[in-house]
Amino acid sequence: MTDHARVQVNGVGIAYRTYGPDDAPPLILLHGLGEGMAGWDGVAGALAADRHAYALDLRGHGASDWPGDYGLEPMRDDVLAFLDALSLGPVDVIGHSMGGVVAYLLAAERPGRVRTLVLEDVPPPVPRDPPPLVRPEGPLPFDWAMVEAVRPQIDHPDPAWLGRLSRITARTLVIGGGPDSHIPQDRVAEMARRIPGAAHITIPAGHLVHENAPDAFVREVTAFLGQSEATA
Repeated sequence: MTDHARVQVNGVGIAYRTYGPDDAPPLILLHGLGEGMAGWDGVAGALAADRHAYALDLRGHGASDWPGDYGLEPMRDDVLAFLDALSLGPVDVIGHSMGGVVAYLLAAERPGRVRTLVLEDVPPPVPRDPPPLVRPEGPLPFDWAMVEAVRPQIDHPDPAWLGRLSRITARTLVIGGGPDSHIPQDRVAEMARRIPGAAHITIPAGHLVHENAPDAFVREVTAFLGQSEATA
């Protein structure tokens, strides 16, 4: 694992960590809202046994720049520019929560760039009525202005995003966190139905599946990635 490196994309410095053999197929790891690349440390080594994994800090998070200009589509465009800057593609992508939104926007916008897609406890882009935003006390490892910009896009997404899910051509695995997740699991199931050919499983570990049940998460994801490799 590297501590972290940086690449400049779209005028924003994006920090990332790498894991696994340099010559292995690329795997992109996208974190949830307010999380960061370090959140993948518990599973990235195992996921990268036969992949070269890149765990990014999305703009406004961690060691990446906090430019004050935020949105889910700009995050998607940062990831696409990251792939271009490192000459990566097609790639496997795992996205958790908000990172899953960025991942499906990428897979829908550029289907040829994403070979395999894993969405961890990600609902479809339909309106929801969540609790009000409350800023945590003390210093934060992310820009609160980013949360204020992005959360409304998650709560009341662009209506066009729902229809674009049908554009996804990547083999897709949708993982639900079960009844302990704050994400309604019928919504997670709907996400799987909306993406052509998507598989759907539940790992009853709550919203942070990869942190709360790392062994089960790695087992299911590596099996799915292995199936993708066999059919490539």
